[in-house]
Amino acid sequence: MRVVVLGAGVIGVTTAWYLRERGHEVTVVERQAGAALETSFANAGEISPGYASPWAAPGVPLKALKWMLAPHPPLILRPHRDPAMASWLLSTLRNCTPARYAVNKERMVRLAAFSRDKLVALREATGVRYDERAQGTLQLFRTQAQLDGVGKDLEILTAHGVPFELLDRAGCEQAEPGLAASQAPIAGGLRLPGDETGDCHMFTTALADLAKARGVAFRFGETVTSLRSDGGRVTAVETRNDVIEADAFVLALGSYSPRLARALHLDVPVYPVKGYSITSPIVREDRAPVSTVLDESFKVAITRLGGRIRVGGMAELSGFNDALPAKRRATLELCLHSLFPEAADRQDVKFWTGLRPMTPDSTPIVGPSRFDNLYLNTGHGTLGWTMACGSGHLLADLISGRAPAIRSDDLALARYR
Repeated sequence: MRVVVLGAGVIGVTTAWYLRERGHEVTVVERQAGAALETSFANAGEISPGYASPWAAPGVPLKALKWMLAPHPPLILRPHRDPAMASWLLSTLRNCTPARYAVNKERMVRLAAFSRDKLVALREATGVRYDERAQGTLQLFRTQAQLDGVGKDLEILTAHGVPFELLDRAGCEQAEPGLAASQAPIAGGLRLPGDETGDCHMFTTALADLAKARGVAFRFGETVTSLRSDGGRVTAVETRNDVIEADAFVLALGSYSPRLARALHLDVPVYPVKGYSITSPIVREDRAPVSTVLDESFKVAITRLGGRIRVGGMAELSGFNDALPAKRRATLELCLHSLFPEAADRQDVKFWTGLRPMTPDSTPIVGPSRFDNLYLNTGHGTLGWTMACGSGHLLADLISGRAPAIRSDDLALARYR
């Protein structure tokens, strides 16, 4: 079968890899000059199934107001005349109930755990390298109130069989020795020893090269303009330079997926949630993080990637906006240097932003559409790196007519009808 995958981020490339494994003739179309040059380029680097939780949760609306008023807000809302933003926010609010949170959490953990297993298998089979580390992640609480509020999370982790360690400050410093030099208050932490880290861009480009060697065609620098359809099927994709026909199509364009789907009268409830990161070389090994530390106060992740430190976080709703405000960089630097002083080069700093494709229930859309041969793999939000291999594997099974290894019917677009 000829399959066209639209998008060469980590989701599109993993999908192409697994489709090729199943014997399909695969073409990937990407507007950028290479793979993983947008949202997958400089994310926080976590592969954290244990922290796979919906943003829409009981109590979040009130917390969101407090976050937006903080000096270094983890959430920034810039309202403007955008019906898509209003619709997305209302739908997100409707998911902030205990019942919907439980359903969405189960979906996310199911897919994330499956994805971790597939990533491990892929790494063992191919030898792909991406500054990976399998040394767990540490959620750090600066206040006692944060530590005391972790009870519900522990119940969920226990219910899903996710191993964890609840630590005091000494335990946090044992897991992450660089914290011993910090003057910041640390009440304790929650460590998930089964989580991993790695450079998503490095992984995606390496996997794209492996896929190319196995026959996957990559058409970089090709901007998709529309999809042609006839009745209940998509017949071709149009770019600025060509018309590409195929038997099946995969929409994996992240935040830009709704724009292309709209022409087919498909409502894909994905909205861009802007995130930021900084990356600096390590200058003091003894002060650097060992793996990933999630700073609960700032909602920021600090990750060790080889000889570099990546600091990523924040959630800004401002549409398709790629500006780099200095105050966002200041938040990331404050978080890094307060917890790991003198660990990173303060002069050599790469500041980046990306648009995370987020659904109102935080669960990605993976599966068929009402068109017989159009499939979606989008809406992974902050967990694209965590869920990529599982999503690609699952979708390749569906396209190939195989029964997926995990339940998938509730991940498809039809759940929003």
